[in-house]
Amino acid sequence: MTLAVVRSIDSPRRLTSAADAEVFEQEIVDQHALAMVGAGLTDGYIDAERSSVIEFARFLGQPIWVAGGADVDRYLTWLRRDRGLSRSTVESKASSVARFFEFMIARYQGDIHALTGVVATQPVDEFNRPASTWTQAIRVPPTDVEIDHLFTSWADTLVDQRKYLTAARDFMAASLWRRVGLRLNESRMLDLRDWRPDLGDHGKLHVRFGKGSRGRGPKTRLVPGINGVDGLINWWLTDVRHQFGDDWNEPDAPLLPSERYDKTTGRPTRVGDDALRSGLTRAAARWLPTWEHRLTPHVLRHYCATSLYHRGMALKAVQDLLGHVWLKTTTTYVHVYADHIERAWDDANQRVSARFDLPSDLAHDPTSNLKKE
Repeated sequence: MTLAVVRSIDSPRRLTSAADAEVFEQEIVDQHALAMVGAGLTDGYIDAERSSVIEFARFLGQPIWVAGGADVDRYLTWLRRDRGLSRSTVESKASSVARFFEFMIARYQGDIHALTGVVATQPVDEFNRPASTWTQAIRVPPTDVEIDHLFTSWADTLVDQRKYLTAARDFMAASLWRRVGLRLNESRMLDLRDWRPDLGDHGKLHVRFGKGSRGRGPKTRLVPGINGVDGLINWWLTDVRHQFGDDWNEPDAPLLPSERYDKTTGRPTRVGDDALRSGLTRAAARWLPTWEHRLTPHVLRHYCATSLYHRGMALKAVQDLLGHVWLKTTTTYVHVYADHIERAWDDANQRVSARFDLPSDLAHDPTSNLKKE
């Protein structure tokens, strides 16, 4: 009996043929995919990353570690001119290739140099990296007066609606967007068990399907029932939800059900995105016509961030409420009034005046004493 030679994938070995180089290249690509699995990225994201890397390797026609900036120049030109892909698609593929090279250089630079004498470099550089096509859309929300008018009118007429249950459901969902900034999918994916009145002073919503980043899957968070949400949910569960079906006390039943029923269980199915969007659209067309076709669930999310910030909530607290990873993202959601600089200046001067007991005119103009001299 003989023992097979076992080689660690991290240890160099001789490449005696083109086939050996191809096998080694495939090992690196596979290890890159395995690393993404370990990072918890979704299968769809991993497949897209892997597909772009393999496409670039085939376009290159030689071991991927020899690629330089000129090779990526040709690849991106081919994607745009010959394949006619959109700017966003080209940007995505270039980013995938760049991330693969970051992995390969970090994990296999030593092996590659020992086996081939090549020092692998990042070929997607500052000169050929596609400019980002993503921009944060500016969604300046309606004013407090407009939102109050919309939701007051909407609430007052619920009992007169031909389909009271679906009208109440749409009002409930839109109120969550307005009051605590839930995303559309976050709200529709809530189950009855996700409302935890026992947590905190106002209860908390367990948002299990928050928006993740870079294919990392859902991101969970606890959203407190502030800004009247606790009372809103109490109304919904006490007066409305049980009228949809006999699943009202089942923990896994949807908090926001559809008017349709599952043929197997006979219970309401979960409401869809389009139904909730349509409910808000109809309400805006009726009670806020100046915002017809412009008022969306995401605009209400912006309104929530703006209104809470102006009411004194710290920006970091707004960030946690909305579930943003970066504070910079939250700042794009908060829209300040046109006179916010003047108001901040006046507030600061009032604090200075109160602290040092200065005359108000001196607090506003610290150089006034110099002028008198």
